Amino acid sequence: GIVGVRGYGGGVIGRYSDVGDVFPNVAEFHTMRVNQPSGWFYTTEKLRQLCDIWEAYGSGLTNFHGSTGDIILLGTVTQNLQPAFDALSEAGFDLGGSGSDLRTPSACVGPARCEWACIDTLDICHDLTNTF
Repeated sequence: GIVGVRGYGGGVIGRYSDVGDVFPNVAEFHTMRVNQPSGWFYTTEKLRQLCDIWEAYGSGLTNFHGSTGDIILLGTVTQNLQPAFDALSEAGFDLGGSGSDLRTPSACVGPARCEWACIDTLDICHDLTNTF
């Protein structure tokens, strides 16, 4: 891509405006995709932490969940991409999106909430994410 963070080939969607001089607040408005946890379970503490990071490094606008299932963090400038990624990593989040082998997998809640679950979908999703 046109922008990114060290060590990743995906997870950042670069956006530059052709009319940045007319709309300087969105001259750069890059999007970050954050990998959702298996089953889409969040604690309020983690959500606060995620939102605090995005308030510090981005626009504060989010989309839960984008078409890829990822948490979409809308709008930041190039110079904030690496610091935002570093803060997200420190908080236990990982970038999602498309990589060289696998798009972000997602799973139903499986055995966490379904008494008829035949397989551990959360474990499979976690293994796929870490393997590929």
